[in-house]
Amino acid sequence: MADTLSNLAKPAGATKKETRVGRGVGSGLGKTAGRGQKGQYARSRGFKPHFEGGQTPMQRRLPKRGFNHPFPLKTAEVNISSLEVFAAGSKVDEKALRERGIIRGQVDRVKILGNGELTKAVTVTADSFSKAAAEKIAKAGGKALLSSSAAAQ
Repeated sequence: MADTLSNLAKPAGATKKETRVGRGVGSGLGKTAGRGQKGQYARSRGFKPHFEGGQTPMQRRLPKRGFNHPFPLKTAEVNISSLEVFAAGSKVDEKALRERGIIRGQVDRVKILGNGELTKAVTVTADSFSKAAAEKIAKAGGKALLSSSAAAQ
C-alpha cells in the first residue's frame, strides 16, 4: 500500500504549463506581451475602478436619497401568537425562543409585537415590547420584563 501511494503521479494533461509573458520573441508573447501597441490596454496601471469610458458614471447619475446606518441592529420580531406554544407559567426569553425555533440566526435584539392573542400567563423577557403586546401579556396574567441588556441602553 505505502509503496503504491509513494509512486503516484498526476495523469498526463492534468497540469498545464503557466504562460510567461514578456520573455523574448521565442515565447510567442515577447516584447509587448500580447498587449499590443500603446493605448489603455497596454498600460500597467489598467483601469480606474468604476470607469465607464468617459460617460457620467452610474454612481453620479443616480439620485442620492435617505440614509443607511453603517452598523444596523438586527431585531428579531416575535408576535404574541407565537408565544402560545409555551406552557402556562413558563419563562420565555431569547434562549427559550431559539429552542422552539421561533428565532433563528444571529440577532442583536428581540422585540415582542402584539399580533395575535395570548391565552396563557407567561413571563416574557425581551429587549422591547410594543404597547399592544405588553397589554395582551398583562391581560393574560403574565409579565413583560425588559432584559438586562435593554435596561442598560
